[in-house]
Amino acid sequence: MGLIRSPKSDPVLAQFAAEVGADGPVAIRGGGTHWEVGGPPDPSVREIRSPAGIVDIRIDEMTVEVRAGTLVSELHEALRPFGQRTSLPELVGSSVGGAISLGWSGVARLGRGQTRDSVLQVHYVSAEGELITAGGPTVKNVSGFDMCRILVGSLGTLGCLGDVILRTRPIPEVEVWNRIDEVDPADVLAGCATSASILWDGDHTWVLSAGYRADVDVDLSTLSALGRLEPDEPPDLPPNRWSRRPGDLAQMKAGDETTGRFVAEVGVGLVHCENPVGGSARTQGVLSLERRVKAALDPTGRLNPGRTLGRP
Repeated sequence: MGLIRSPKSDPVLAQFAAEVGADGPVAIRGGGTHWEVGGPPDPSVREIRSPAGIVDIRIDEMTVEVRAGTLVSELHEALRPFGQRTSLPELVGSSVGGAISLGWSGVARLGRGQTRDSVLQVHYVSAEGELITAGGPTVKNVSGFDMCRILVGSLGTLGCLGDVILRTRPIPEVEVWNRIDEVDPADVLAGCATSASILWDGDHTWVLSAGYRADVDVDLSTLSALGRLEPDEPPDLPPNRWSRRPGDLAQMKAGDETTGRFVAEVGVGLVHCENPVGGSARTQGVLSLERRVKAALDPTGRLNPGRTLGRP
């Protein structure tokens, strides 16, 4: 099946739209790996699931169309023989639609990019029960709302994802994690071009080097010159997330009573903390805009009622 088509001609999407319907509150559930984020929907609400399966892989164009209910791990397994993957984080049991609705990017975003940038097109069901196409299969030519980006991170409160078209990326020839202690992580960021992820807990720095072997070898030599380099898997991430300016990370210290144990994504500005800190970074203007978008796209509040953006 080609990538350019009317979603209404797809019986799978048509059946999904009929299941969502046009009336009554519904909660769309993915793999349930982050079901608590934003607060769980009312348990009495009718629960639905997106269809699953891979529709089309276009290796030359580096795109894939996949049903939103497909597990990210299954998608990546299907792309692996072609030497490609997506930027979606691969958590155990997470679905493609769930990853997009959550909007979080994996710890390798420094090299792989962000989740929202990988979404080219979505077929979703609106609050009125209509099948809608947003975005384009190859390029983003957008006037008005960029619905693809609006739906990313919306927790299913603006539309029910049926399937999506994603950019794919080449799988690097080499991907290797190492730990280096007593080093300024800013030096790692500045000196190693193949760093797909740099994690720092105030004492230790973990580096994911990814790319062609020759380039990775050069960077590993650079790291070895900075300090003792040891192969090591990345640390477990604390449960709370705190957005900071990348330059502010240097002020953090291991053993901070405010954050508790933390792991910072260097070059990104995201800190994973043991303790909830920082609160919502969204301004009143952003909150007002979110309410206006919600009112325009789901005026009766029937989509995933109970879930709220910005809640932990």
